[in-house]
Amino acid sequence: MGDGTAVGSPFPLYGGAVEQPSRHVIPAAADAPQGPETDKIGYRGPTACAAAGITYRQLDYWARTGLVEPSVRPAYGSGSQRLYSFRDVVVLKIVKRLLDTGVSLQNIRTAVQHLRSRGMEDLPQMTLMSDGATVYECTSPDEVVDLLQGGQGVFGIAVGVVWRDVEAVLSQLHGERVDTGETLVGHNPADELARRRNRAG
Repeated sequence: MGDGTAVGSPFPLYGGAVEQPSRHVIPAAADAPQGPETDKIGYRGPTACAAAGITYRQLDYWARTGLVEPSVRPAYGSGSQRLYSFRDVVVLKIVKRLLDTGVSLQNIRTAVQHLRSRGMEDLPQMTLMSDGATVYECTSPDEVVDLLQGGQGVFGIAVGVVWRDVEAVLSQLHGERVDTGETLVGHNPADELARRRNRAG
């Protein structure tokens, strides 16, 4: 609002939109990588479950209800294998954390939509906080403090910590190249991003 009356900094997520005071808007770079080679690398359901700490039943239900669908390859009939991207697996783990803390499915859907709208480079800097009713995005320590002082924040999820947890697990598991079907043992997509940046530099 700019008049100082709104609880200012964290962004409450409503209905897929994020209320962002203009001074806190972080423009998403148009060329932000949407998946460091992850469009070419997928993780099968059991691997995604292991990295996200969920059951296959949860994974299947969330895919069928559209909560978290595999962005690399959906299942086409019986016998086909869903393939999840690295970002998908991070989102799966965040959904599990939000469910464990009692956030409603409706609010989780809103948070998932928001996470998917952000560039890959934005996610590790993001903290999601919730009072159990509303989910807020915080992008700085000051915003986290503001929310806690307002008595609204009960718990927080540092997306960067979840990201690193998923990286660590996936580095021990198998990925699959989408174009060739080749199995990649212990492939870490973030390593690939680092290699690409080094080459670019």
